[in-house]
Amino acid sequence: MKRLHLIFLGVFGIFTTAQLAVAGETIRVGHFPNVTHVQGLVAHHLSRTGHGWFEERLGKDVMVEWYVYNAGPSAIEAILAGSIDLTYVGPNPALNAYAKSNGAEIRILGGAAVGGAALVVQSDSALKEPADFRGKTIATPQLGNTQDIACRAWLANGGLKITQTGGEAFIVPTPNPDQISLFQQRKLDAVWTVEPWVSRLEREAGGKVLLEQSRDSVTVLVSGVKFVKAKSELARKFVQAHRELTEWILSHPEEAKKMVLEELAIETQAKVSVELVNQAWKRIVLHPDVSIEEFQQFVSHAQRAGFMRTTPDLSRLIERVQ
Repeated sequence: MKRLHLIFLGVFGIFTTAQLAVAGETIRVGHFPNVTHVQGLVAHHLSRTGHGWFEERLGKDVMVEWYVYNAGPSAIEAILAGSIDLTYVGPNPALNAYAKSNGAEIRILGGAAVGGAALVVQSDSALKEPADFRGKTIATPQLGNTQDIACRAWLANGGLKITQTGGEAFIVPTPNPDQISLFQQRKLDAVWTVEPWVSRLEREAGGKVLLEQSRDSVTVLVSGVKFVKAKSELARKFVQAHRELTEWILSHPEEAKKMVLEELAIETQAKVSVELVNQAWKRIVLHPDVSIEEFQQFVSHAQRAGFMRTTPDLSRLIERVQ
């Protein structure tokens, strides 16, 4: 359990023997151990087993290093620090970093997945509306991540006073692996998270889904501006390979599920069942495109949640590198 906790709190890079043997260009890519990061999980698995999807399409002298994060703010911090070049991440952390840097640091290169996020409550809970959560405790994956902001905006829109440090409901950023035991112990009234943790809360802790985000982007592909400008051709090839990978997964769901299952087991150091992956898979739609209109809605959520005071100019947010 301590090992699992450390994995999710921190960040680790995983390298294959084939990767280490290659000399030349290196692209560093992040993702989370979530089913909503299907493309990252499948590609990481292929790199690990010596059949790198991106490596085969980026050129023989290109090495891909994979890094795993618990939630969006940590991955975006790594982009800003220059520790990684690209990452699969939730929309809100990318948007927040873009706004804070006045558009100078972050670009969204494409979409990845829609759906797969939900608000889960106890099986015997009478909670239904935002007002019912007054005085209740809700866990989210990390302060400022997409589910954290969605939770705060939903409660605020329902009339509750919500701040980043308190308010009329207690929102507790908690690493996904820790949410399950706390929920089982009834120390949490609800959890707003993503797959496979939504399904795990249902299967292992008897939770029930109160609200499902089935139409919102849950994962996008993000890059640092420096990478896009300095290595524009590699960025273009990566985005094209990402789109091709998305199409392959849609055409080969059973093969992809098997890879996701194996990769999750390695990254989380926990047993992952076929049934869990199948259940989580049903809530997710893979979609490689992203629209500025949707991000205008994310701006509204961030403002309502107190993470953004002004309305940023989104004209540079989405980079078309195809």
